[in-house]
Amino acid sequence: MRKALYRVGLVLLAALCPNFAQAACSVADPTGTPLNVRDAPNGAIIGTLPNGFLVDPLEERRLGAKKWIRVAVDGAPRGWVFGAYVICESDGGDSMKSAPMHPRAAPN
Repeated sequence: MRKALYRVGLVLLAALCPNFAQAACSVADPTGTPLNVRDAPNGAIIGTLPNGFLVDPLEERRLGAKKWIRVAVDGAPRGWVFGAYVICESDGGDSMKSAPMHPRAAPN
């Protein structure tokens, strides 16, 4: 049942955002630090991804005004990342930022 709902969600996402599922995306954290990967939008940190790392977008959610993207690496779902720090290119080569870039302060 869960897989069926997941497939329906992907079909709906592809229909609503045709370039999203076909996009080639990479991590672009303006602080230069690794991007946190979370178990849910704004959830617990389960890993990190370095800048320039390629990811496949699977799903998108909004939590308040913030966009979160569920990503896969080499076809395996990995977790959720903050959408402002992911840049995607559609098949046509058009670059599209997932959200505006707002640099955050580097950790002390």
